Amino acid sequence: MSDPLPPLAELRRAAEVFNGFANADTSWLRLRAETRSAIDLSLPAHRTILLRWLNSWGCRIRYPREGEPAPFDDGILAWWETWGATLPSADLVDLTDEGIDTAAKAYADLAGVVVSAGRTRRTLGQTAAAKALYALRPNTIMPWDAAIAATLHGARDGAAFGRHLRLGRAWAAAVIAEAGDGGAEIPALMGRPVSLAKILDEYLYVAFTMGAKGDWGTDSGEWWKNGNRG
Repeated sequence: MSDPLPPLAELRRAAEVFNGFANADTSWLRLRAETRSAIDLSLPAHRTILLRWLNSWGCRIRYPREGEPAPFDDGILAWWETWGATLPSADLVDLTDEGIDTAAKAYADLAGVVVSAGRTRRTLGQTAAAKALYALRPNTIMPWDAAIAATLHGARDGAAFGRHLRLGRAWAAAVIAEAGDGGAEIPALMGRPVSLAKILDEYLYVAFTMGAKGDWGTDSGEWWKNGNRG
């Protein structure tokens, strides 16, 4: 990027794009309501809710047919048993280096979880792993997609995700300083009650994945235009 810091004016511009999507937050609000804002992946119902939400965000993870193995369910449960108790929960701006390192390792492990078996074995992958971590820690994790990761970091491994969170932490601090009042009014300025981590992600999506690449005329752009991410 030419400017390493998105000022509030740029965040508001990106927010206006997202605010124009029909039903921008519908599936997110449903996930929060169904899990009472506290996803616990030890619960089978919450793993199902997460899978449905990931697919609503375009992850296209195959649902098992009746009687088939459920590798997503099994793999996510095993991952949660390893990482659930150690995932950081501080706001993005307050993440410690240790917390970022833990989140990056958890991300790398999560990306490798097998979610479908058979002739075509598939892992969760980097974009879906970042989205899932955001669902688990919406105030903490700034997610990404392939375009954002490639543009900012040139890679999508755990080390790159750690750099992404460090960048997000620095941005969050600068944006909060610009906004004043501890940043409490930032979601209101953006027009939606979403976390600063999500606001920064939306800025990056508009800047790199959609707007900067003229994506409105593609299938991807139309998918977002119709509000299906939320």
